[in-house]
Formats: sequence, structure tokens, C-alpha cells
Amino acid sequence: MMPDLLRAGFALGIVILLILALGWALRRFGNTGVRRMGKRLAVIESLALDPRRRLVLVRRDGEEHLLLLGPAGDIVVGAARAAPAEETTAADEDTTAEREPGKT
Repeated sequence: MMPDLLRAGFALGIVILLILALGWALRRFGNTGVRRMGKRLAVIESLALDPRRRLVLVRRDGEEHLLLLGPAGDIVVGAARAAPAEETTAADEDTTAEREPGKT
């Protein structure tokens, strides 16, 4: 009787540890493996201001929106047209280096 109970408790402990490890891995690495074709919405960055408020940068249909999320409500702080990453060229980087003295 006791070995069966001990074995069941050990198995339950292993299952709980596996669930916790999976939750930690999903939280740490996110669900980056899941991609959808035609994705229109993405959370670009998030910053916790305090335990109750957070700034979130969201991209929707080529526009970026800065949101302030908190218990009093959600506020759109600003919106701007997002520049596509592939449009950055070596020529753009050269002009940036020329404007910043002391950097090559």
C-alpha cells in the first residue's frame, strides 16, 4: 500500500514540475514558433511603468500605436506610420554616421 502511494505522489510531483517548466518556457520564449499568414496585429514592445500601469507599442496594418494600459482605463498616447524594416539601406546608415560626429 505504501509503495503505491509513494509512487503516485512521485508521479504527481513530476507532472506538476513538467507543467511548471512548460509554463516558464512559454513565458520566457513566448509563442514565436506560431506564425500566421497575413498577420495584421503585433505587440512590438511592452514596458511596465509600475505594478498597475504599462506602456505597450502595437503595430496594426503598418501603423504603430502607443497605448497606456492601467486600471483607470486604456489610453492611446500616440500613433505613427511604421517604417518597414526592409527599407533601411546602407545609404541610410552612411548618412546617420555622417550626422553623428565621432562615430565611424
